[in-house]
Amino acid sequence: MKQGIHPKTFNTQITCATCGTVWPVTSTREGIRVDVCSNCHPFYTGEQRIVDTAGQVDRFMRRLRTSQEQQAEAARRRDERNKPAPKKPSLLQEIYGDEE
Repeated sequence: MKQGIHPKTFNTQITCATCGTVWPVTSTREGIRVDVCSNCHPFYTGEQRIVDTAGQVDRFMRRLRTSQEQQAEAARRRDERNKPAPKKPSLLQEIYGDEE
């Protein structure tokens, strides 16, 4: 192996920011942090737990709720507009009334 061309390696740890799990590794970087690891990732755990590190889920849910409210309002207005006009009695019924 040629001297001086390889990067310096460190015995360091990878730390999960979500669950705090630590793995000792050898790397060219010191103190590696990850957001999600195999101990807490939903794919590996089988849980549908959502890890929301930047509030993205809350923003999405707020946009979804707003969109659904707008669609419901548009549907309500469309139904009101398409509602048939109240039926007026004919002129004969107004003059003579209902005969049954």
